[in-house]
Amino acid sequence: MREGPRSGCAINAAVEVLGDPWTLIVLRDVIFGGRRHFRELLTRNDEGIASNILASRLRKLVETGLLGRDDATRGHRATYTLTEAGIQTLPVMVALGAWGVEHRPTTPELAVRARLLAEGSPDLVSELMDELREIHLGVARENPKRPSASERLQQAYEAVRSGAL
Repeated sequence: MREGPRSGCAINAAVEVLGDPWTLIVLRDVIFGGRRHFRELLTRNDEGIASNILASRLRKLVETGLLGRDDATRGHRATYTLTEAGIQTLPVMVALGAWGVEHRPTTPELAVRARLLAEGSPDLVSELMDELREIHLGVARENPKRPSASERLQQAYEAVRSGAL
């Protein structure tokens, strides 16, 4: 197995970590779905990830420093936590979502968050990153009384599902 990256190219360095579709799907489910345990990542995944693939991708995400994993004792489930590097993948996810909405077939309810993040103000992405820092790293948000970014995105999703949007 290769020790370092194939080249010094920044795009290559990112692709070596994020270039696998399942890796991005697992990150998506942690970031946008709030899923932090193996079983919920496995059973609440719309794409039907296999357990061996999920285990492999979680191991890779921990090894590359995008996720942390607590030391669960026997009989207890491990909790995965985004690191700062993992949180900083959010703008990449937003760009991928914007491209997907523009160039690929999507459903309204599954595309609404991507559309809002892409078309909304940069503040929404920043607020969501701050929220993720609070949840995963324990860094308090500046304005905790304001509805969170994820609550606003969830409300938009529910509105589309109910036909209100």
